[in-house]
Amino acid sequence: MLEAFTAGLLLITVSELGDKTFFIAMILAMRHPFKLVFPAVTAALAVMTVLSVCLGQLLKFFPPEYTHYTVIGLFLVFGIKLLYDASKMPNTPNITAIKEAELAVEECEEKAIHKKGKSWSILLESFVLTFLAEWGDRTQITTIGLAASQNALGVTTGAILGHAICAFIAVVGGRLVAGKISEKLVTAIGGVLFLVFAVVSIATGQNA
Repeated sequence: MLEAFTAGLLLITVSELGDKTFFIAMILAMRHPFKLVFPAVTAALAVMTVLSVCLGQLLKFFPPEYTHYTVIGLFLVFGIKLLYDASKMPNTPNITAIKEAELAVEECEEKAIHKKGKSWSILLESFVLTFLAEWGDRTQITTIGLAASQNALGVTTGAILGHAICAFIAVVGGRLVAGKISEKLVTAIGGVLFLVFAVVSIATGQNA
């Protein structure tokens, strides 16, 4: 369980830091109260994590060796791709993700202009925006893969804690952190972690 918790915590924290979801939380926190944005964002990420873990558990109905090697393959592909992407990136903040997050928030608030200022509307906006941004993201696929090969409870708690940490950083100090996050560095670290856990998964399978 400790291995699953550590994998979920590290992979999710690094993958989410500076991601589109991170910047959505940051922008929302600049416009709305912390007490509304943080719990809504964290709840959306927690729900997504639980759904992803459930999907990962469904994969366990397939032959174990197929699931095991599929997860290893995913880790290797993600790790190599992230390292390749990092090699092509300038050592600057993730401007593209920031712009995408700004556009998503603007579009949502334009549609909900008549409800502006309402607490329930802010909670709903924060939850929906975060949930939709996370759906199909790399971290969701990562969580599914981890849950298919490791302890479900460990992956769930580790991933939720990782999401909560990133959400807290985003809503509390996102404006200061955003200008200092190197997309290249974060991507490279993520790539290395994926490769590390691919090796761990291989070793674990050999010792099983």
